Amino acid sequence: MDSLVLLVFCFLFGMVARKLELLPSSAPLVLNNFIINLSMPAVTFYYIHKMVLDTSLLFPVFMPWIMFILSFVIFKSLQKKLKFDNKTMGCLILTSGLGNTSFVGFPMITAFFGAEYLGIGVMVDQPGSFLILSTLGIATAAYFSSGSVSPLLLMKKVATFPPFQAMILALCLRFLAIPDWASSAMKTLGSTITPLAMVSVGYQLRFIKSGGILKKLFLGLGYKLLLAPAVIYLLYVIILGGSGKVIQVTLFEASMAPMITAGIISIQYGLDEELATMMLGVGIPLSFITAPIWYYLFSGV
Repeated sequence: MDSLVLLVFCFLFGMVARKLELLPSSAPLVLNNFIINLSMPAVTFYYIHKMVLDTSLLFPVFMPWIMFILSFVIFKSLQKKLKFDNKTMGCLILTSGLGNTSFVGFPMITAFFGAEYLGIGVMVDQPGSFLILSTLGIATAAYFSSGSVSPLLLMKKVATFPPFQAMILALCLRFLAIPDWASSAMKTLGSTITPLAMVSVGYQLRFIKSGGILKKLFLGLGYKLLLAPAVIYLLYVIILGGSGKVIQVTLFEASMAPMITAGIISIQYGLDEELATMMLGVGIPLSFITAPIWYYLFSGV
């Protein structure tokens, strides 16, 4: 529960820091670059290298892929009807299609299920959410920011994305022992993601009251916090007959708020910055209400 307190505290500090000008206006850019170039590669390497592959955990791995692809299909098919430009559409797909399965998900799993089930969360997050972000996520951001993306350009963007490089390195060195001091250092560096990211998000949060942003926000959070978990439940439990703790934790992770890093990528690629900030700033606090409701609904699975 202390992790949740830290998350909320840092989020609120970011808001207060902007209001009182405790940090310079360039703070979010600096924090975001630190996260992407240092914190994310560290945590990615740490968990991928020590991960024990188990075919029984395919449900958690596939869940984020299903959610992201479904988000892309739904919103892209509705683009003309909604009359959203490409920058808004790209941001909507990224922030609604990718869940906050680690920064919020891990402490939530610990609080509601116990730390012994964090391994399931790792399977959702590493070969799921982070791998999607490093491949389909970057491709989506590049496509909607420029209107097109060549295979060569896509390969270059993916190959030069630091977390993706860390994942490949971890897989290559999987059967080599990593010194304890190095492993400890990466874990400590990776732990900086939550406070830095939440301060950045809180600092950038703007409550925009225009009808346009409210419509976008309603659609994005409606999909991420309500429709997507319901679809995963329908597929995994009703259709495939899944049950047990693995399924429960997977469904719980499906109900998490939008991924912080997806919002950061949206901003860095020049997509809809206002929507990205609102999806995170409103979605994360709101998920503290909706996720527990989903937990109780899924507890009988």
